[in-house]
Amino acid sequence: MRLPMKAAQGVRDGSITLAFRRWQRQDVKPGAVFTSSSGLVRVTSVEVVDADAIADEDAVLAGWADADRLRRRLAGDADWPTYRVGVEWAGEDPRLALRASADLTDADVADLDKRLERLDRASSHGAWTMATLRLVEAHPERRAPDLAEMVGRETAPFKIDVRKLKGLGLTISHRVGYEISPRGAAYLTRTTRAG
Repeated sequence: MRLPMKAAQGVRDGSITLAFRRWQRQDVKPGAVFTSSSGLVRVTSVEVVDADAIADEDAVLAGWADADRLRRRLAGDADWPTYRVGVEWAGEDPRLALRASADLTDADVADLDKRLERLDRASSHGAWTMATLRLVEAHPERRAPDLAEMVGRETAPFKIDVRKLKGLGLTISHRVGYEISPRGAAYLTRTTRAG
């Protein structure tokens, strides 16, 4: 489940405790934890509701001024069920601490080498991890479409690949573009992988 930045901030500060979604089938379960722009978010409850019966009070708890505005913004097919999802902040994004950890041991470097090699082997477009890290390193905060064009790739799959690197703590996402994290910079100086 994805939350817009403003909603994620509201979950973090406690002003937002609900989200409403139209899904063909239930997308999350109570207890699930997902990453947002403001940290980890836990799903506390999920129930099907009648969209026309959503109260203004619940709309406010979902970050909307009133229920009419919320209903107008519900995405998805109008025939799909509407879900009322309880949410709460569950802590900091562990990737923040990971990307700041630049004191890599030989075992850390070897582990990252293996993980990146695995991503390269699983790719339908060939080895990409080291080239992408070097590209982000050379062009910090450059627009993703520009970076993708530099390597002859479509933007959407390129962004998905960079997210995989972010999941390993090697890159940082900005409003525009990316940069190499302290962990990523330490890895690039230590690895013997080509790229």
